[in-house]
Amino acid sequence: MHEKVKTGIIGFDAVIDHFRLGDNVVWQVDCLESYEKILQPYVDQALQDQRKMIYIRFGAHRPLLKASEEIKVYEPSPEKGFESFATEVYNIVAAEGLKTFYVFDVLTDLLQNWYSDLMIGNFFEVTCPFLYELDTIAYFAIMRNAHTYSTIATIRETTQLLLDVYQVKDNFYIHPLKVWKRYSPTMFFPHLIETDKVTCITASTESASLFSTIRLGEERLDYWDVVFKEARLALEAKDEERDRVKERLMKKLIGHESRMLDLCRQYFDLFDILMIQSRTLGTGYIGGKSVGMLVARKIIEKEGEKKIVDCLEPHDSFYLGSDIFYTYIVQNGWWQLRSKQKTFEGYYKYAPELKEKLMSGKFPENIKEKFMMMLEYFGQSPIIVRSSSLQEDNFGNAFAGKYESVFCVNQGTEEERYKAFENAVRRVYASTMNEEALEYRMNRGLFEQDEQMAILVQRVSGDFYEEDFFPHAAGVGNSSNLYVWDKSVDMEAGMLRLVFGLGTRAVDRTVVDYAKIVNLDQPSRVPPMNHEDEKKFSQHFVDVLSLRDNKWKTKEMALFANRELKVDQSLFFRPDEPMVKRLREMKRYDAPVPYILDMKNMVNKTDFPIIMRQILKLLSKFYNYPVDIEFTVNFKSMKDYKINLLQCRPLQTKGLGKSVEIPTIQSEKDCFFKSTGNFMGGNVHLPIEYVVFIKPKAYLELTEQKKYELARQIGHINKALKGKSVMLMGPGRFGTTTPSLGVPLNFQELCHMSVVCEMASIEAGFMPELSYGSHFFQDIVETGIFYIALFDGNDEVLLNMDQVLTKDNQLSLVLNNSEKWENVIHVAQMQPLELFSDIVTQQLICL
Repeated sequence: MHEKVKTGIIGFDAVIDHFRLGDNVVWQVDCLESYEKILQPYVDQALQDQRKMIYIRFGAHRPLLKASEEIKVYEPSPEKGFESFATEVYNIVAAEGLKTFYVFDVLTDLLQNWYSDLMIGNFFEVTCPFLYELDTIAYFAIMRNAHTYSTIATIRETTQLLLDVYQVKDNFYIHPLKVWKRYSPTMFFPHLIETDKVTCITASTESASLFSTIRLGEERLDYWDVVFKEARLALEAKDEERDRVKERLMKKLIGHESRMLDLCRQYFDLFDILMIQSRTLGTGYIGGKSVGMLVARKIIEKEGEKKIVDCLEPHDSFYLGSDIFYTYIVQNGWWQLRSKQKTFEGYYKYAPELKEKLMSGKFPENIKEKFMMMLEYFGQSPIIVRSSSLQEDNFGNAFAGKYESVFCVNQGTEEERYKAFENAVRRVYASTMNEEALEYRMNRGLFEQDEQMAILVQRVSGDFYEEDFFPHAAGVGNSSNLYVWDKSVDMEAGMLRLVFGLGTRAVDRTVVDYAKIVNLDQPSRVPPMNHEDEKKFSQHFVDVLSLRDNKWKTKEMALFANRELKVDQSLFFRPDEPMVKRLREMKRYDAPVPYILDMKNMVNKTDFPIIMRQILKLLSKFYNYPVDIEFTVNFKSMKDYKINLLQCRPLQTKGLGKSVEIPTIQSEKDCFFKSTGNFMGGNVHLPIEYVVFIKPKAYLELTEQKKYELARQIGHINKALKGKSVMLMGPGRFGTTTPSLGVPLNFQELCHMSVVCEMASIEAGFMPELSYGSHFFQDIVETGIFYIALFDGNDEVLLNMDQVLTKDNQLSLVLNNSEKWENVIHVAQMQPLELFSDIVTQQLICL
């Protein structure tokens, strides 16, 4: 039994058998004066009993108490959002400890900042159990008829006491609605309060007389819906009023002051904001990915020529507001775990447990109904559920590939489709606890910032082709070509990384395959290569959504060369003439014609590259920043096609830097390496302290399991040498998940390197490939790592590995249990070693 505590009204103590330590007391009032009248006796009694009294001040109304020696006042800021506010209050309560007495401002005032009844219920649900745990007494108030029934129900379920306060003429009444674990035959009647005298109103005549004067509230819309409903009336108002309303709504849908918000101010009008809200499920922000996609489309619509606008495929996306994410956590009872994970000590420690829980929670019924409504809208059209966190795709932080995107093929019964969608949302939420995402936020100083997860739900762009659904082509585009292989390429023209089918092969560096690189100044131009190389470095597999299997699948390219694509296949495929000739010579006339998937005609015989160059130039101009986009394209004919702009974000580059004077090589033996082109990172003069070299031949001889194990060792070395200027050199592609192509590193395992150098090894079959536009590429660019592809054996390449291998291997100084790796990894201290690059001449020298 918890200790009994006086209420401050002697007669009322008898009615409810006193307060108990742990009680949360919620008063429903008609006005602030009623709350003031009821809390003053409580405060006076607490101070008389020498209780520690805390006032939590956050409302827009006048202060309820003044700071004094006996009363401590805290002012947490609701303007910062639900999580910051709830966390701040949680920390206050934790710091003040056991048996503290609290007065909170009127909770209804939180609507002015959060615009959401749902989040007030969530705040109460996470705060009150903690107050109860610490044996506190806490006073709250809500304004009568200001909240939805579901919010009142949440408060009633969570609190220990819920009481109505009425003032009728000069009489003051308290009507207990809930008193936890206490009961008397007259407890739940109204009571007339006259100073310390309390009279129970039991007679039917008096009760009817009292309640007949009180208006019962009708079911109310959530405050969020009320605000947007009222905003629709402003569509007919003067410009000044429309702009005022637009500004207010943008800060609830888009976010706080930022460069992205400035772009939204410029390109969205009030009607646009209301249209976005009409397609938002739940409340809260729509997140960075959604905002980037929408504002990019608006820029094209308003600033683009008619030809470009006509090429744009419309979209009908939905947005899951960020408040759903919080509600999911709160109502599944994980808020305290989330709070622990948000601390520095618990950041990594509690992430796996929270991730596991996020994969298995339940959604509230009202949210489920909204999910179902949206799924009915899409029918059996495939959709993709994409992360759209607050910090994502913003200036300064791309979060490329750190969070999940999940395809829903949307086949099967209604129940099966709903279950698949719910699981997709859970996966996106759980991806906030992915190790790569945690490392990214920590490395960029974002781990303490509010990272709410909204979701973008898009109709998958494409069509049905027999049993598969996919677009004709998809890819990524960059307005600045940061990676050029010779000096005649115009860096400002931009570049595409293009694939046939779903764009997953363009953004993920995890496949045994190659995308088509298109330099938009000279689209038909490719790096010089022979026929065998053309075939080898083309696309061999296609990502599709299989209707038969109801899932995302990878299929061999040959299956699509003769499939009906509703457009001329020669746009994408061309016969492999040397192979056809060889088959004829072998008299294999019945053999199917082999094809190469290189999209030459699409690039060379349509104006698609011209339109893409204009789009990228337009977006870069009005972003006033280089941009990175994701897109699809679907053809009806050579001249008739639609481009679907799926995503747009600022490309975080550090610029070219000032020109660098390239030193003259006196003797080739003094030069570590030199090359022409095939680097990215601007003009540099960079001292190198260490070289970490993975020996290609020794690496090739490792088992696949050992290759993965080696990648983890590089991660340890990466951490050990943090703060040093280090060059990582190794065979083939870094960041692949296919060890036969290179070293299967996660980006976080090389994120502290100053330079990464991918090396061709003809004898071992390794070939560098920057995977331009992939998530790995985004990380390289954003982190400012200098990238080199070194083609040993090329006439323009000089390489003296002896400069590294003749130095002592210092692996044991940076890696525990290093003995078994010393024949594969060589760590050399190289001072003085300097790297020079010049963009104009495309010269690269390290000596």
